[in-house]
Amino acid sequence: MRMKFVMVGLLAAGALVMAQKVKSPKEGQAVQAVLSATTPDDRIAAVDSLLAKYKDTEFKSVVLEMAGEAYQQKGDSANAIVYGNRALEADAKNYQAMLLVSGQLAQTTKQFDLDKDEKLKQGTKLANDAIATLATAPKPNPQLTDDRWAGIKKDLIAQGHETLGVIASIDKKWDACITEFKTAVDDAATPEPATMVRLSIAYANVKKYDEAIAMADKALAVPGVSDAVQKAAEAEKQAAAKGKAQK
Repeated sequence: MRMKFVMVGLLAAGALVMAQKVKSPKEGQAVQAVLSATTPDDRIAAVDSLLAKYKDTEFKSVVLEMAGEAYQQKGDSANAIVYGNRALEADAKNYQAMLLVSGQLAQTTKQFDLDKDEKLKQGTKLANDAIATLATAPKPNPQLTDDRWAGIKKDLIAQGHETLGVIASIDKKWDACITEFKTAVDDAATPEPATMVRLSIAYANVKKYDEAIAMADKALAVPGVSDAVQKAAEAEKQAAAKGKAQK
């Protein structure tokens, strides 16, 4: 969900300069239809309509990535990856598309998949490329303050580290997993409680139960934490406490 809100926010900030990039008022209306879509299906339809009429639009990579995020919302990882890769074909420096594809590969690849190594290699490269690209990425719109852009970059870079942590966990490389999740939590402008739960699980897997309990507590202390994350954090805290008692 974090990617969705970041992208929509950046594009909304860019709406004021859109007139400088579109080639006609009708193209501008088609781009605006993508921005104003309120459901994943509407956004996907708006993107497909825009690209059918304006194949060379300067917004091609951006809207393809947005469609990929919409498919992610629908739980359609296959199409999320397809559209994310199309976005990268249009702009190899689209760090949001890198994060989308790498994240989906990490979340959908299983330990015994026949193509696991290939998918994780691609996911690792894209996550690292996104982190490196973001380190020097300019503001996408001058309307953004320096502080706001710095915070957005921190959260996006943290997302790349989270993906690398998930990839490490697939092969049970818990030390690497802990390093990546801890970086994601420590360096984010707005740390994700779900990442804290992932870190708690990783700590428990190397029998660092005190750290696991502390991280679960940290997730539970985040204001407005979702019910799903709250339940997961409570479960991990109980499991870590039990493991500690049996140690």
